[in-house]
Amino acid sequence: MVTHVSKFVYWAPRILSILFIMFLTVFSFDVFTPGAAAGEIALAFFVHNIPSLVLLAVLIISWKYEIVGGIAYLLAGIGYIVINAQNRGDWAEVLTNILIIAGPAFIISALYFVNWSKKKRIKLQQK
Repeated sequence: MVTHVSKFVYWAPRILSILFIMFLTVFSFDVFTPGAAAGEIALAFFVHNIPSLVLLAVLIISWKYEIVGGIAYLLAGIGYIVINAQNRGDWAEVLTNILIIAGPAFIISALYFVNWSKKKRIKLQQK
């Protein structure tokens, strides 16, 4: 039994997830510094991309199970806020960082939850 939800509700969280993962990956390019050893750069690049790799795995799983994407992106946003709230720096900068990273995570989470909810409602109506 195939359930159909609107194309926007289906594709928006998936496309935004891909764009968000790409956005996070851009931050890892700062490891390329002149004079550093290749192994050191490779290790640093891998470590910087762990969040992107985790979110890529979440994207693959949530392609079919939207609830996983909703929960994972919600937890990622909350986790980022908790980590950055401990920063003793300038609060305007901390708040900006939180909005730039956690904001899209919360939007993607909400879209996955909407997709999951609509899909579930359609399944219930078909019974």
